Amino acid sequence: MSSETNAQHQPGYEPHPEDEAHGSFRGYMTGFVLSVILTAIPFWLVMSGALGNNQLTGFVVMGFAVVQIIVHMIYFLHMNGRVEGGWTLLALVFTVIVVVITLAGSLWVMYHLNTNMMPVHDMRQMP
Repeated sequence: MSSETNAQHQPGYEPHPEDEAHGSFRGYMTGFVLSVILTAIPFWLVMSGALGNNQLTGFVVMGFAVVQIIVHMIYFLHMNGRVEGGWTLLALVFTVIVVVITLAGSLWVMYHLNTNMMPVHDMRQMP
C-alpha cells in the first residue's frame, strides 16, 4: 500500500490537478463510435469476402487493427506527446519492442519448425 493514502498533506494539495486533461463524454463517444466502425468494417470484409483475396483481406484487417489501437490510445488511454505522459510513452515503446521481438521469434520458430521435424514413417510397417 502506498504511504500517500495515510499521509497528511499541505492545504491546497490535490493529487489530480484541475488543469490536467481528462476525458469528456464527447471524447469517449467519439472513440466508441470509431471503435465500432473499425470493428464492423473488417468483420464485413471477412464475412462477405468482398476483396476476394485472403492475403489482401488479412493485410487490410491488420491495417484496421493498427488504426483501432491508435484510436484506443488517443481516446481511451489519453496518450499524447506531452511531457507529463513521457514515462507512459516510454513504457509503451518498451512494450512494443518486447512484443515485436516475441512475435518475430515465434514466427521464426514456426516457420522453421517443419525442417526440424522427424521424417514421417509408415506406421503399418511397424511390428
